[in-house]
Amino acid sequence: MDSRAASPLYLLERSDVGVVQLDRDLTVVAMNSFARRALPVEDKQPFEKMVLSFHPERSVPKVKFLLDQAECPVSNPPPMTMIINIPERVLLIKVTKLSDLRGETTGYTLIFYDITDVVSRDEPAAQKPAAKRQLQKIPTVSQNRIVLVDADEVSYVRAEGHYTWVSTPRGASFCNLNISDLAERLDGASFLRIHRSYLANLEFAEQIVRDDGKVSLKLRGENSALPVARTSVPLLLARLGIAEADGAR
Repeated sequence: MDSRAASPLYLLERSDVGVVQLDRDLTVVAMNSFARRALPVEDKQPFEKMVLSFHPERSVPKVKFLLDQAECPVSNPPPMTMIINIPERVLLIKVTKLSDLRGETTGYTLIFYDITDVVSRDEPAAQKPAAKRQLQKIPTVSQNRIVLVDADEVSYVRAEGHYTWVSTPRGASFCNLNISDLAERLDGASFLRIHRSYLANLEFAEQIVRDDGKVSLKLRGENSALPVARTSVPLLLARLGIAEADGAR
């Protein structure tokens, strides 16, 4: 087997590209055939509508931010990059501004790649079709580059608004996906949502700390313990093989 086939770059080179054309008012005016197939065009009927009305509600703030950033005032700005999670798919989106001879904005071009196969692991044959494909790598953003972080190396994920920070022993990386998306797509045998703002990899679990009725989880390599929501305590203890009576000591 050609070793290139396992390369993310090779997979991207072979991927179809979705292209959506917007006017200066962010109205969808055209799209290519792959975008028509990949996006719910028939359901949403996006033409002559603002692009924001075409996206799921939870993705709207991300897309708005992406379009706002495309108005960078410097000459020849780089395309803005973002990752969007839609049912069953993970899309890498780039947006660039189009200008006329005088430099006035005439519209935008939105280009996306389906990177699901790059960041996901294969599903078992018996897995339910409705289940989301699990991420083997988490796509993060660094200086307009997409950096793929191995899920096994992630100690925890912290929510920050609609986005997240992915922590590893080497540091934290910004991710466009929200914590609910990641909780659904990361391996449930290792990761547990211990708090509305924290998703912990229990492979890194080192200590359960109780202080004044509050419970926190200390992870290997981390200086501070993570808070555990009261409702998550019984499940956390069960997953770690700790009886409630033992955990109460």
